Formats: sequence, structure tokens, C-alpha cells
Amino acid sequence: MTSPATGPLAGVRVLDVATLFAGPMAAMLLGDYGADVIKIEHPARPDPSRGHGPGGLWWKMLGRNKRTVTLDLSAAEGGDLLLRLVRGADVMIENFRPGTLERWNLSYDRLREANPDLVLARVTGFGQFGPYARRPGFGTLAEAMSGFAAMTGEPDGPPTLPPFGLADGICALATAFAVMAALRSGRGQVVDMSIIEPILGVLGAQPTIYDRLGTVPPRTGNRSVSNAPRNTYRCADGRWVAVSTSAQSIAERVMRLVGRPELVDEPWFATGAGRVEHADELDAAVARWVAVRDRAEVLRAFEEAEAAVAPVYDVADVMADPQLRALDAITTVDDPELGPVRMQNVMFRLSETPGGIRWTGRPHGADTAEVLGALGVSGEELAALRDKGVV
Repeated sequence: MTSPATGPLAGVRVLDVATLFAGPMAAMLLGDYGADVIKIEHPARPDPSRGHGPGGLWWKMLGRNKRTVTLDLSAAEGGDLLLRLVRGADVMIENFRPGTLERWNLSYDRLREANPDLVLARVTGFGQFGPYARRPGFGTLAEAMSGFAAMTGEPDGPPTLPPFGLADGICALATAFAVMAALRSGRGQVVDMSIIEPILGVLGAQPTIYDRLGTVPPRTGNRSVSNAPRNTYRCADGRWVAVSTSAQSIAERVMRLVGRPELVDEPWFATGAGRVEHADELDAAVARWVAVRDRAEVLRAFEEAEAAVAPVYDVADVMADPQLRALDAITTVDDPELGPVRMQNVMFRLSETPGGIRWTGRPHGADTAEVLGALGVSGEELAALRDKGVV
């Protein structure tokens, strides 16, 4: 039995009809803050995230705070049951190719007949219209086509893709925000969300710069086109640190720390653009200083100098970091199958109406009888639907 929802979104019901990452992660974020999320999966083809990664552990995170129901939406009886669920829902999130819901006679017009106040979030690779609308859409394609990959990597290396679903994660955050904006409007409506637009939106002013100056950003590795020194540096013990000098005062402190105070008085040092032109010299000075010190010594010296530095962590470091532990950024949740499971906590803390993780991803169809029973579906009807493969 699932525990009751608490949090600022308690009372909001979300139907998660999406698969893999962007749509389901948006539903997860809403569930983290109290929404009653009902995950709807095909009876014979569960969400692929159940088998994603080692041991299928992605699902334990992505499916948290969701009740799970099986339903074949392409079957007429399955579609009718969805419409009955829609009557009591506030939000539905789907990521089928444009035209799929319409082919199943589940267009927004029909959903709106069942519930005029429904917010339908449609998450696709390229949106609901345009020449690419019907193409398969994945985060990798958005990372490539947004301009992200072209500017990521070493100057003499190939365009570089992230090793995780970056575009999907950004899209999930944007979708959750869009859903809340639509709910705040008080009007039922469609959220048309493409995976490519949110990552394009966080890449900065590049389109404006290109429009006005015709400049295409190059690949710069770990350097920045706006300030220097900014890079990762290898310590004497083989570990790495990252240094940022986005503020002028920080850049000055770094150069004094590494033994090059005379550079601070150079006219070009007074601006980020000027420092970028001398990035080789600045990088070399920091790299030489870091290379002869263990990481602990480097971090301690930077902290004493009030300069900006961070260790380059792997996930084992993340799990052990005292600041992240203090924030409970990685929390422990009891799982009926695995016991205590550690995973990322909710993304932010609210002082009066906090979110929380009530349970991890549940088994396929674990709540079908409970959810459909609340619609008046009897045990005999449920058995018959199961025999037909509808649930």
C-alpha cells in the first residue's frame, strides 16, 4: 500500500503516459512535491527505463512516487478506461509521436470532452508541427542539433555528446515548469514541448551573438570564451580540480596564489576578454602550481585565499561529500525488494510545504486493481480485461 501524498502539489493528479526520460522525469518531479502520479504502461511492453542501466536501477528513481497501472491505450477498452481516468485528473503527460493519440481516438478534443480543465503535456523531439515533427526524437538528437555538441570537446577533437540524458533532463525541468504555469492559468490547454528547445534555451546568447556578429562559438575544451583561467588541472596525487574565475576579484586572487601577482597589473588582465587572449599563459601558471601539490593541499590553499575551486568528483566522491550529506542531496529510501536504496533527493527545499520521496519505483502494474477499482471496475471485469491483454 502506498503512503498518502504530502507537499504543495497534494491533490493534483497526473497521468504519466510517457516512456523513457523527459516526460516521466517531469512527472517524477511533480510527484516529488506531492502530486498523485499514476504511471500508465502497456501490459506487455513496460517503460524501457525498467531495464535501463545496470540492474534496471534507473526505474527505482524515475518511477518513485508513482502508482503503476497497465493499460493498452491502442485498444478501444483501454482508451475508454483512460478517458475515465482523465475525468479525475489535472494533468496528462505523453510523448508519443504526433498523431498517435489521434489514431487511437484519444485526441485532445476528446480528452477535453471528458475533462475541460485537463492540461495535456505533449513531449516530443521536435514539437507537434513542422517538417521534423514526425521524426523519432531523442535527447542525443537534441544535443547534436541545438549546437551543444558542436561547441563541446577539445578544439582539435570531434563534437562531444554528454554521457547521460542532458537534453532529456533539461526538458523534464522545463516540462514540469510548463505544467505548473498551465495549472496556474486555471485553463485546460496543451503544452507543446520539444526536447530541442529547452537545451537550446540554456546555451546562452549564441543565437543573438550570431545574429549581430556572425560569430560561431568554437570548441574550447574546458576553457571559457568569457574568462580565464578556467580549466581542470591535475594535482600531484593524480586527482583533478576545476578552477573558475568568472569574477575579476577571483581571477586576481588565483594569480596571486599561484605566484604570478605581476600579471594582475597587466592592462589586459582587467577584463575577461583580455584574460581569454592570454589563456595559455594563465593556464600554464595555474597548472604548474597545482601539479606539485596534492589535491587536499590545493583545495585548502584556494579556500584560504577565497578563490573558487572544486574537486572533480566521480559518483563515489559525490556520495561521501560532507556538504552534499548535510543537504541530504543523496538520501536513503526503503525499497520492498532491495531494502535501503540511496538516490538523489528532491531538487529543492521548501520551508513550509516540503517535498519528499514516499516510495521507489513500483513493480509493473502493481496498482492496476486499486486504481481501476476506484473507477468502479469489478474484479470480474478486471480479470476479463487481463485475459484480453487490455490491462
